Amino acid sequence: MNNKCSEFISWTKDNGWYIADKFEYGLNLNDSIASRYKEIPEGYLEFIKRVKECITPSEKTWFICEDEYNNNSDTAFKWNEFEVLSLEAAENDEDWKSEITSWWDKYLPIVMSVDDGYSFYAIDLTNDIGAIVQGSEPEFEEVEKIANSLEDFFQLIMSNTIKMQ
Repeated sequence: MNNKCSEFISWTKDNGWYIADKFEYGLNLNDSIASRYKEIPEGYLEFIKRVKECITPSEKTWFICEDEYNNNSDTAFKWNEFEVLSLEAAENDEDWKSEITSWWDKYLPIVMSVDDGYSFYAIDLTNDIGAIVQGSEPEFEEVEKIANSLEDFFQLIMSNTIKMQ
């Protein structure tokens, strides 16, 4: 496990986040995730091998972990909720739906938030591989690069540069 990830997990515990460690180290993502996202960066895989849940003190922002990806969570939001909302907005426009799906194939959502509107953080898997981007409603697919890597993202959260309540 990389040091920044361990440091972040310790920081969350010290800062009032709800974090549940997994009983057993390991990961079993369902086939739909594994086949869609073949190149998930090792740093995030390591994180979700260790962490069952990671939720901010306000409970309005959370990391997407194995149970959410496998649709075994009791949260009201699916791991791909914002993709689903975009597809619903596209209604019967098949070209637009195809563009939306193609876009989400390149970005793995890792954090969801309902704090001050719907927003997310995702890992870029195609253009700037490993970079973290942020998107928000109403145009979820218009994103801004936030960090060069997951480790940088963790550091930005720990330094309160990115505020997650």
